Amino acid sequence: MSELVPGAPAARLSPLAVLELLKPITWFPPMWAFACGVVSSGQSLQHRWPTVIAGVVLAGPMVCATSQAVNDWFDRHVDAINEPNRPIPSGRIPGRWGLYIALIWTALSIEVAATLGAWGFGAAVFGLALAWAYSAPPIRLKQNGWWGNTAVGLCYEGLPWFTAAAIMSGGAPGWKVTLVALLYSAGAHGIMTLNDFKSIEGDRQSNVRSLPVQLGPERAARLACVTMALAQVGVIVLLLVWQRPIHALAVILALSAQSLLMRRLLKRPRELAPWYNGTGVSLYVLGMLISAFALAGLEG
Repeated sequence: MSELVPGAPAARLSPLAVLELLKPITWFPPMWAFACGVVSSGQSLQHRWPTVIAGVVLAGPMVCATSQAVNDWFDRHVDAINEPNRPIPSGRIPGRWGLYIALIWTALSIEVAATLGAWGFGAAVFGLALAWAYSAPPIRLKQNGWWGNTAVGLCYEGLPWFTAAAIMSGGAPGWKVTLVALLYSAGAHGIMTLNDFKSIEGDRQSNVRSLPVQLGPERAARLACVTMALAQVGVIVLLLVWQRPIHALAVILALSAQSLLMRRLLKRPRELAPWYNGTGVSLYVLGMLISAFALAGLEG
């Protein structure tokens, strides 16, 4: 097979390279959001475990993994600059196998989604469509950080949360669940902005207008922090209005701890963005679960 990235050596396709392409570390956010949706539905898990497990698998190892394969294929030339050791630019995924894997995983995801009823199937198709639109031309939402980060935030947080609540409830979730899921999706826009810090040089050379490229690292980091914080403030206000003061206090404490970490981040955003993704974001997703428990039992 011909090389598709200049300088990439020929190699045989290996299972480890395929696993690296599918990026298991990225599966956690949508799987966690799906779990939050299950909790927020307030429904009993009795006799529902097969459905829950199928949904978690669909959210992470299927749909999210598909999005990673799609992204790596269409970003192979950018990755040759930013991360030349990635499976495709390094040649460990040879020829067009990156594209083939993305197509195969798309089909497998749809097959799994078909077992989860109309809500699960529809959500999976929507998420897969966004995954391809995010990376693939001519749409390629990631060309602009405002649109691309919105799409990823929705697919990573809001969509799996909403889907799980719908599957568990057997219909559209109540507006309270939907609103909280959307708020956490909006906050995830900031998380995605911080994630773009690792690829600033390649994005500039490839004309990918991520927010760190458009705004500069300092302004982009401030925007990310404000976005994450405002979303959680909105959740806190709602929890207080809905008479869930203990849960609201817990989210306040999580946000307060994040604010201390944000102060450090803003001093050296380009260097510390990965550090914050491993610390502050953990507190963010903890607040998601707390909010899910608060929603359980509330009237929709």
